[in-house]
Amino acid sequence: MKCPFCGKENTRVIDSRPSDDNNSIRRRRQCDECNKRFTTYEKVEAIPLVVIKKDNNREPYDRTKIEAGVFRSCHKRPISVDQINQLVDEIETAIFNREEKEVHSSIIGEIVMDKLKELDPVAYVRFASVYREFKDVNTFMHELKKILDNETTL
Repeated sequence: MKCPFCGKENTRVIDSRPSDDNNSIRRRRQCDECNKRFTTYEKVEAIPLVVIKKDNNREPYDRTKIEAGVFRSCHKRPISVDQINQLVDEIETAIFNREEKEVHSSIIGEIVMDKLKELDPVAYVRFASVYREFKDVNTFMHELKKILDNETTL
């Protein structure tokens, strides 16, 4: 680390502790050349995630969009806010574990549907009907039949 006072690169860490927000490390350093002290902060470099939409437009990842879709799907269902937050956390973890800088919205939608299917079948069908843009009752019934067939095989 270069000393901000004399510009030399011989510095050492004399104290290290978490910062107030717990999202970085505060380090006190001392220059071996001029003996002056200074503070640096070290934090994890977050890779910005870009979502590729259906029309190939790109926009920054926004957790609130997933939250809003899940909340709408779970409306008037016996699902707590804690369960919804945990579900969104799981979805976000699955997205970021892909370690890609860009992800298609279709992949995010599939992850959301998989997680909702495990949580609540009604919430899943609600989300799927909007996400997959069901055009008629037959498409809706086909999706319901798949859920019912899976339940009978368990």
